Amino acid sequence: MRMFVEKSKLEMSKKAAQIIIEEVKRNPSITLGLATGSTPIETYQRLIEDHQQNQTTYKNVKSFNLDEYVGISRQDQNSYYSFMRKHLFNFIDIEEGNTNIPNGMTTDKEEECNRYENFIKQNGGIDLQILGIGQNGHIGFNEPHTSFESRTHIVDLTESTRIANSRYFQSLEDVPKQAITMGIQTIMEAKQILLLISGEKKAQALHELLHGEIREEVPATILRNHPNLTIIADEDAMVVLGKSGVGLG
Repeated sequence: MRMFVEKSKLEMSKKAAQIIIEEVKRNPSITLGLATGSTPIETYQRLIEDHQQNQTTYKNVKSFNLDEYVGISRQDQNSYYSFMRKHLFNFIDIEEGNTNIPNGMTTDKEEECNRYENFIKQNGGIDLQILGIGQNGHIGFNEPHTSFESRTHIVDLTESTRIANSRYFQSLEDVPKQAITMGIQTIMEAKQILLLISGEKKAQALHELLHGEIREEVPATILRNHPNLTIIADEDAMVVLGKSGVGLG
């Protein structure tokens, strides 16, 4: 495990983008696992800037998003399909056919989960998975008590997660109650994981990840078992650990 502590979310995002860009240049046909939410937005902005200024190409890159809400169409501004177009895909040269996001409007949720899981495998798995972390330690939409052996599946979102995401919707009532998410085992099979953690609200989750018992009540703790995990945190996320991160490793 590697860990970097940056002064601010902006510096965290720059560091993350630097790592992603280096991996794309090293392997132009890389398969990226992509995350949504507020944490990676500035990282995606740095990727866009680099693409525009340095012509880093994504022509042969494939991507798989972690998750999508159930019951929201791709055209809905709160869908993760719309999020990815707004914050990344519309501004780089990635082929639309190479971008993959679960279909939240499927009429057969179980079949969609199986299709998505199998398609990841057919494409050789995820080379570099970008992750955030929830205040309750969730990764993707894998809430506390999700099996560490889970594959892509339907999840009932906890009240705390729905409240955290309600800032993007008109009201809490509008926040979907289910999502399709890559499973924890799916995530753990990525060859490399890049975990971004920003803000004091994530500080306890970071502490649990690094020093808590590895348990399904805090899904992110399993990441300690990954052979190629890089954590980038800003100083606000270090308030429980201390800025130096004493005791890491």
